Amino acid sequence: MATINLTADTFNSIVDTDGIVILDFWAPWCGPCKSFGPVFEAASDKHADVVFAKINTEEEQDLAAHFNIRSIPTLMVLRDNVLLFNQAGALSGGQLEQLIGEVRALDMDKVKAELAEAEQQ
Repeated sequence: MATINLTADTFNSIVDTDGIVILDFWAPWCGPCKSFGPVFEAASDKHADVVFAKINTEEEQDLAAHFNIRSIPTLMVLRDNVLLFNQAGALSGGQLEQLIGEVRALDMDKVKAELAEAEQQ
């Protein structure tokens, strides 16, 4: 699947779905963002069942503020609408592949049960 550009108008329709969604918060002037871009694009070509979305923090300042983005690039990974990963800094291709593998391997029923239990405490 090709990488998509996410805006405030399209955010909920993309993120509020089952499956894996990887968000890349970036800006055109950011050197590390430019370095990470090809890694992100290559992973999107390799994993057609995963949604890879880029959010330009210059154009989507409200989204960046909502997610408290302080450093870019920031990568977030959701699966079945559950935030599983949130980290500033560029990843290598190998690190991104490992992260995708770990997210795929999660038992989401167990994760959701643990979240529900934690909310009740």
